[in-house]
Amino acid sequence: MKFALSALSIAMTTVTLMSASIVTHANTDTHVNPTAAPSHASSQNEIQTITQIVEAEDSAAHIQATDDIRITHSAMSHDHKRTTKPLSTLIDPITHKTVDNSYALDVSSFLSLEQAQDILLQVSPKIAANDAAIAASEYQTDALKTLDNPLVFARVSASAYHLDEDIDLSSLRSGIVNEINNSVDGIVPPPVPDLPNFGELVGERLPDSYDFKRSGETTSAGLGVAWPIYTAGRTAALTGASRARTQETLADSILDKNALYNTLIERYFKAQLAIIAAYLRDDAYDTLKQTDHMAERLYEEGFISHVDRLEAQSALADAKSEAVKANNDARLAMIALQRLLRTDYRIKPTTPLFVSSRPLPDVSYFQDLALNNHPGLQKVAAKRAQAQQLHALSDTGYKPTIMLYGYGQVEKDPSWVAGVSASWKLWGGLDKTASLASSSAQIRQADLSEIEVSDNLLLLVEKNWHDVNNAQARYQALQSNVDLAAEVLRLRRLGLQEGVNTTIEVVQAQTQALKARTEQAQAAHDYVQALAALMQSCGTPLAFNAYLNAADIQLPTLYTQQ
Repeated sequence: MKFALSALSIAMTTVTLMSASIVTHANTDTHVNPTAAPSHASSQNEIQTITQIVEAEDSAAHIQATDDIRITHSAMSHDHKRTTKPLSTLIDPITHKTVDNSYALDVSSFLSLEQAQDILLQVSPKIAANDAAIAASEYQTDALKTLDNPLVFARVSASAYHLDEDIDLSSLRSGIVNEINNSVDGIVPPPVPDLPNFGELVGERLPDSYDFKRSGETTSAGLGVAWPIYTAGRTAALTGASRARTQETLADSILDKNALYNTLIERYFKAQLAIIAAYLRDDAYDTLKQTDHMAERLYEEGFISHVDRLEAQSALADAKSEAVKANNDARLAMIALQRLLRTDYRIKPTTPLFVSSRPLPDVSYFQDLALNNHPGLQKVAAKRAQAQQLHALSDTGYKPTIMLYGYGQVEKDPSWVAGVSASWKLWGGLDKTASLASSSAQIRQADLSEIEVSDNLLLLVEKNWHDVNNAQARYQALQSNVDLAAEVLRLRRLGLQEGVNTTIEVVQAQTQALKARTEQAQAAHDYVQALAALMQSCGTPLAFNAYLNAADIQLPTLYTQQ
């Protein structure tokens, strides 16, 4: 099972699943001793592969073909390349979740470190999630860029109405009658005989109530525009703050990616070391079986005592137990690498442990790299940029916003309105003085954080630089121990055959030889891990590959590239 991240453009954020099949073969025709003297890079192609140590569950020399389902998280990649692979929907075999937009990724079970690094970028859910966060932040910035653009809108309405109301007119009728009568009395001088009652005449024509009924339909349409022509820099400040947040998200993504690179190196070469340790334990067990057989013959012929015979048997049992434990440790180390690369089969590391006899450049070189490349400083710079943009936004508190606007109806005889408006904040809302003080404090915080982070980085780089040199010196010093232990073991075994040495002396010599070879392999592992830590602290984790390729000492490996 593999999780992979496809290289889509910034605008695409998807999660993908894939399936494929893979057949791998291991060559067991030639049995190579991985504990032989370390070879130079030129002789590395001569090393054959064996699998019986770490693939103890496989009874055959060949690994059968297995169905390989892999999941790919598609998201924005930093080089903005777009995948052309067909996408589909499949099921994640680990979480059993449905994942859309999936594609197949064919991965060999034999991987060099550089191949594993490339696959890690594609299969890591963490990297995919970070790329999605970067894409989301960039989209937010793009959305803010149009705040100052004209807003054009259309309005269309259609309505139907119906009115039915019984209106009481009695009070209105009484008022009119009284008003008329009073007016007539004031105009006609008395006495005037036989004049009609004008109020009653008018009142008879007015009803006491009126049933009002109306119904119909109406439609209207119009176009409007609103254009903020001056916002006192608010839009630029908001866009700048969003862009700075994107830079912070990008710096966090690089930090996570560098940490994943370091984790990969740790697990990859830990698996290599565990495989070598398993081989050494198996080799020691085979040797002690020969010693035990020789002790048995000598005991039968009366050359050694019963105690010596028992010591040989006890040493053989211990060696068998240690060999089983070493093989289990190797499997566990390979499973850890398998989990990181999200496969459902074992990954066989083909890049050997290595040590360079050449001295490292001066520590100041790596410190300059750290100050120029470490994403931690980039994150601090992004924080400062955000604070600066917030300061600029706070400074616009009492500045006006000027807007052009207009609206016109789309009718036979249209009406329209257009104008310009300006608005100021006079009182209320956020306190401008407090906002400016807050953003100024954030800028100062970022400046001081940059000093602290730089100091810590310089110290970390120097510590890792010394760790690399110490591991290099220890590896070179242990070579004499390996040579001495091998020669002592050879002499003790000859002495046992001649009756000069006892079985316990042979066992002790075997133990010392195993210890010397294991310590030297551990020193090479320490060198690799210290170098990886140094490259990560410089912010250039992939520079590790250049030192790997230039190394003049390489330990043998059980697996080679197929």
